[in-house]
Amino acid sequence: MDTASPEGAQNKAAEVSSGSLFGFLNVRKPKSLTSHDVVYRIRRASKVKQVGHTGTLDPFAEGVLPVCVGKATRLIEYLDDDKEYIAVVKFGVETDTYDLDGQVLTVSDKKVSKEELEAVLPEFRGEIMQMPPMYSAIKVKGKKLYEYARKGQDVEIAPRKVFIEKLELKSFDFENQTAEIVVKCSKGTYIRSIAHDMGQKLLCGAHLVGLTRTQAGKFGIEYAVELDEFQSVDDIKKYLINPVVMLDYEKINVTEDEHKKITNGMPILNKNDILSGQVVILIYNDIINAVGLTDGKKILIKKVF
Repeated sequence: MDTASPEGAQNKAAEVSSGSLFGFLNVRKPKSLTSHDVVYRIRRASKVKQVGHTGTLDPFAEGVLPVCVGKATRLIEYLDDDKEYIAVVKFGVETDTYDLDGQVLTVSDKKVSKEELEAVLPEFRGEIMQMPPMYSAIKVKGKKLYEYARKGQDVEIAPRKVFIEKLELKSFDFENQTAEIVVKCSKGTYIRSIAHDMGQKLLCGAHLVGLTRTQAGKFGIEYAVELDEFQSVDDIKKYLINPVVMLDYEKINVTEDEHKKITNGMPILNKNDILSGQVVILIYNDIINAVGLTDGKKILIKKVF
């Protein structure tokens, strides 16, 4: 998928008619910070309370973290949610969290070869059932899994269906038993689980020691902005991306009369004869006026901005 450049993407993204900030930021999250830390920094710089991210990165991970500012948070559900990563996996050591922050459970003397590793990669491609890590925020019976794990409590975990579009070996260091692996996957995939499961398949144990998200939907790392660049409202406006360019839906420019109807939540004519049940982005003066849903000859208004 092509990733959008910030050049030209800012057109009227900084403000909606009310004057409030409205748009997306392609932030490069540094290591050691949580995704919530990034949101806090953007909230403080923008002076806008309504700020959210589109997918958590663990503190030890870095890379693309799309951040929505203002009413653009209401568009998160319409963003593409496929992700791409470069994962660094260490073989021969298994941890309880499946990553470098956990306690070591087992150590193996077995040395995995590049050929052995490449032989198991096809088993992790396509649609697979994945067991999430015990140290994760998935809720079971109203509690997060890591809450059970920290108390040493057992709980039944159901595997989840995920889709791995791409899984390729980028490099392999036999002496250090580490591999760089490129992973493109669906939302909800745990890269930590892939590392752990590879170790199980190879009978040596493994865990994740590095993770860089290189793509999240149309947000690419080549255009991601370092977090330290966001110090003021002017910095936010400088890098704010117009949501219009990041949403892959049918887009319709509306007239002034249609704009007035939309503002009042009234349906407008489906003049493009788009099939029923389709999400459409309604644009007025180069910014998103509303999200609509086609229904026969009408476009019903779902969200107004």
